[in-house]
Amino acid sequence: MAKAANLGASPPPERLIGYARVSPDDQFNDTQVDELRAAGCGRIHHEQGSGASSARPVLARLLVDLAAGDVLVIVSLDRLARSVSHLLDVIENLQKRGVHFRSLHDPIDTSTPQGILALQVLGSVVRLERAVLVERTKSGMKAAKARGKIAGNPGLRERRPEAIRAISLARERAYLEDLIASAPTWLPMVRQLRPQHSWENVVLILNRQGQDWTVERLRRAVHRMAREKLVEPELIARSPRRPPEHYLAQVVARIAIAEPDLSLRGIAARLDEMNERPSRGGRKWQPSSVRALLDDARRLGFMRS
Repeated sequence: MAKAANLGASPPPERLIGYARVSPDDQFNDTQVDELRAAGCGRIHHEQGSGASSARPVLARLLVDLAAGDVLVIVSLDRLARSVSHLLDVIENLQKRGVHFRSLHDPIDTSTPQGILALQVLGSVVRLERAVLVERTKSGMKAAKARGKIAGNPGLRERRPEAIRAISLARERAYLEDLIASAPTWLPMVRQLRPQHSWENVVLILNRQGQDWTVERLRRAVHRMAREKLVEPELIARSPRRPPEHYLAQVVARIAIAEPDLSLRGIAARLDEMNERPSRGGRKWQPSSVRALLDDARRLGFMRS
């Protein structure tokens, strides 16, 4: 009878998380907060910044911390995105992670068929805008060439310092935006492993999940995020020279969490690749030693039983 009752039980309620942004000129965002609370948001994150600015640390941290089943709620689309393409990038990233998106003043709610349809229409508009822009750019370059003009930035050709600085700043902004957009796929694992584990070990585990990192690129990415105060500064601290107590149990737990289908022999192979020395001596890890470390990891709470 108990099983039958469970079958009819309603699914757990959605966890509504609000995000409110006000411009620097505004002093209050009570209206946004009131609407988000009325919509049922249990937590509301506040940010102050202009719509054109790419520096939104509160939003960046929120997007990383959202989990499957959460619903990100905003009052209107202009509170979240700088452009339609930016909006689509954010929503598509959330969808891949099982996070829904809802705008109170706009017909977009990715938990409903109507909301998905509206999102598809927006996607079509973005593709059209990109196609028109490419065509205009090609036509402009062709016309300029016919008039004898050289395509490109005159300031860069003449090596003007202000033009070089502008291009450098634009590239840095684009790099940071790419990091923020991709952070949900790699930052949670970095937070689990750093600084107790070396950058080499972190890269190895991330790449085993299908990613493509090098030590230099990952270290640069985390340092950049830390400089913008988007991640905890301890992530870039130096790894301890002496392994902490239960270090090997932690390593095995991380491997098992990252690759849950690995056998004991598979985990042993990963430990050999990471140049971790067997705790009981010998040159190569044995399944029995891995099993003992997994038992320790469960007992110490590093992974679930």
